[in-house]
Amino acid sequence: MTSSNDVLALLQRPLEPTFYPKDDGKTVLELPDSYLTDRYRPIGQELQSRFGDNVDVKIPVRDVRQPDIGFALAIPRRAAFSLFIQRHREIASRLIDIFLKLPDISTLIGVGSYVRDRVNVYLFQYAFTVAVQHRPDTTNVNLPSILQLFPDQFVDPSVFPKLREEGKVVTQKDRQVIDIPMNFTASDREDEQRLAYFREDIGVNMHHWHWHLVYPTSGPVEVIDKDRRGELFFYMHQQIIHRYNVERFCNLLGRAKSMHNFREPIPEAYFPKMVRSADARPFAARPQNFTLKDIDRDAEGFKFTITEMEQARDRIYAAIDAGFVEDKSGKRIPLDPKKGIDILSNLVEASDLSINPQLYGNLHIWGHLALSFCHDPENRYLEQFGIMGDLATAQRDPTFYRWHSFIDDVLVRHKDHLDPYTAQELSFPGITVSGLNVKITRKNAPPNVLLTYWQKSQVDLAAGLDFGPGGNVFASFTHLQHAPFVYNIDVNNSTSRPARGTVRIFIAPKADDRNLALKYDEWRRYVIELDKFAVSLNPGLNKLTRRSDQSTVTVAYNRTFRQIKTAQDIPNKDDLERFRFCGCGWPDHMLLPKGNTQGMAFDLFVMVSDYAGDSIGLEFDEAVNCNDSHSFCGLRDKMYPDNRSMGYPFDRKSPASVQTLQDYLGPNSNMRATDVKIKFTNTVIART
Repeated sequence: MTSSNDVLALLQRPLEPTFYPKDDGKTVLELPDSYLTDRYRPIGQELQSRFGDNVDVKIPVRDVRQPDIGFALAIPRRAAFSLFIQRHREIASRLIDIFLKLPDISTLIGVGSYVRDRVNVYLFQYAFTVAVQHRPDTTNVNLPSILQLFPDQFVDPSVFPKLREEGKVVTQKDRQVIDIPMNFTASDREDEQRLAYFREDIGVNMHHWHWHLVYPTSGPVEVIDKDRRGELFFYMHQQIIHRYNVERFCNLLGRAKSMHNFREPIPEAYFPKMVRSADARPFAARPQNFTLKDIDRDAEGFKFTITEMEQARDRIYAAIDAGFVEDKSGKRIPLDPKKGIDILSNLVEASDLSINPQLYGNLHIWGHLALSFCHDPENRYLEQFGIMGDLATAQRDPTFYRWHSFIDDVLVRHKDHLDPYTAQELSFPGITVSGLNVKITRKNAPPNVLLTYWQKSQVDLAAGLDFGPGGNVFASFTHLQHAPFVYNIDVNNSTSRPARGTVRIFIAPKADDRNLALKYDEWRRYVIELDKFAVSLNPGLNKLTRRSDQSTVTVAYNRTFRQIKTAQDIPNKDDLERFRFCGCGWPDHMLLPKGNTQGMAFDLFVMVSDYAGDSIGLEFDEAVNCNDSHSFCGLRDKMYPDNRSMGYPFDRKSPASVQTLQDYLGPNSNMRATDVKIKFTNTVIART
């Protein structure tokens, strides 16, 4: 019998032929001879016997009727693949549709086994993974981490020869851990290198790739048309920009400059030092003061001009200022407070849900393409896209934050047209937050002092080393980490009845990089969401505690860097289902900003909002089925679990009378803020 987890064999070691043993040589897919490519079919019997012997598990692959995949062969098997390129998105969408419509898992494995060795390796991994995630019969499959499949997109390539040597020469019990250097792309002479720990963090980049896997730009309508998808694109990316700018303040750098002028030279250089394993070509570098140019890439089938980008920008500005957009028939669609941001975000991102791409263009995608091909805009030198053209690598480049600061400015322009929240929309009569502090979970720790430091962790990269060693080969990497902490919140319910509310926790710096105090309207542009959870409040005093690792923003370390698991690894079916697709979420080790060695001053803000205005009528348990990262990722196959606008209550301007955070808190007893410090210790602690 075919198990749903057998599909995992098709996702391992993507550059190896499908008949090659999987699961560290323990599993083999038994292919019909007709599935073998022309290179291997003449020696099929010898291959099947050589690789099919001495394995623990044999997965029989049915000889099923194969769909026409000629359209997918337009992308060479070992070429670069980018979801920012329309032709690539269209091909991926068609392939996803084929995988989704197959009647059962056995047929899915049969078709997947045939397609895998014939189409582009990145295309297959993406399309097959999206299909597995969205098919009802594979919802319990734990998809492998992209770090394990394509470590070349996250790790300094100089470590791979060392990993292969260690794996081939040294037995498993004697293998040493290979260290990945922390700062390998530039020296300390480059100011932007102060942010390398953020931009080049493995978990941060995996989050961006994983989010777009859950919320793809293109595909069958049942895959892309998710509840509030556009608004979530806006909010998730906005939070990344807020976090990045706060990290810049921590390192005495000003906020990222918005790239609203498309013709201005780009001052930041970036030399990624990354190599694509599929074709062994390096990602292109970008020297200082490069400018964007008109793009004409016949090889990938697209072209556009900087003038077209400017026209799209200006049309979107005009639509925002007018308060409506026009659909393809010329009908005016209002940008109202409830749905406007969702409509506008899909239009700006230029997803398949865009209401009128012919009129408003493909602004967000064009920006990524212009930046990723600025080194070879006409394919004169046969260069492929730079790292801004790949979802898994884009956040490494400083221009990602300049470009997305611009995208955020466009969408905030709409938000700033909305009326401020009324007193009724912000208040919760009878509810008072009477006490607030935060404390790390260490004996005798002082209140309101949070700690960050460097941590050295390990990850097994053997599964991504095609034709590499058996067993495990571990690499160590250094990343930011924070000491675990607990929120202590006192809430008084002065009514005679139990009340239901939502606790919303944010943090923001008190001052900018020059240590100048931030006025309220500036301050709210740097708020970072830390957590959000529902509570029941009995009459009288309620003492609430909440651990930092319960955050609805983050995903735990062992889920971000989880290893491939199959039924053979976890024989208990219930345990395997709990270890399901759970990788979407901001990495827990990056929950807090770095702070500084003196202790950087922040405002910790807590609000208890009225659940009557929060509820969508859906009750769920955030402790099961990976519901704990819903602030950034929503709930799988369900509505977004908060009726408020994402970023509430800071997503709209306040009246001019509000100049400070205290002015904002004054009329609202259901809010409270306290001063906290984040102190960074420049030491490296090994993960236990």
